[in-house]
Amino acid sequence: MSQPFLSEPMVVRPEWIDFNGHLNMAYYNVLMDLGVDALWNEIGFGGDYLARTGHTTYSAEYHMHYRREVHEGDRLRASFQLLALNEKSLHFCQELIHEDGWVSAQGEGICLHIDQSGPRVAPLPADVFATLSAMAKAHAKLPRPAFVGRPMGLRQNA
Repeated sequence: MSQPFLSEPMVVRPEWIDFNGHLNMAYYNVLMDLGVDALWNEIGFGGDYLARTGHTTYSAEYHMHYRREVHEGDRLRASFQLLALNEKSLHFCQELIHEDGWVSAQGEGICLHIDQSGPRVAPLPADVFATLSAMAKAHAKLPRPAFVGRPMGLRQNA
């Protein structure tokens, strides 16, 4: 946990390509989401979590920074760095890293733990919270990426 989580490689599918010949913006989010699935499985949030517990996770906010185009067949991995944690939510950042080593996109998000009976935000289970707390402590030693917390707006001409 001393480094950001890194997913297995994922391949850009032909149906994800837009009329400009590169990955459609929506699928950058899909890749970030798919990339975190393996981590969720490791910490107990896998596909059976909702059926087992009646709880799940929701994305509350996500900011994407597009850095470089990717194309059909390109292989990417998604990273996950935990920036902050409380009993009900996570603040994290991610990168989509091309197999050649360059960064295609960067994202920052807030994830909520949800009791589906409401639905309403609910505390994380103790075991998951302990695992995430250990990750947060380890990731706190990592440099905070420069894109985290960056405001959005138009540049003003000087």
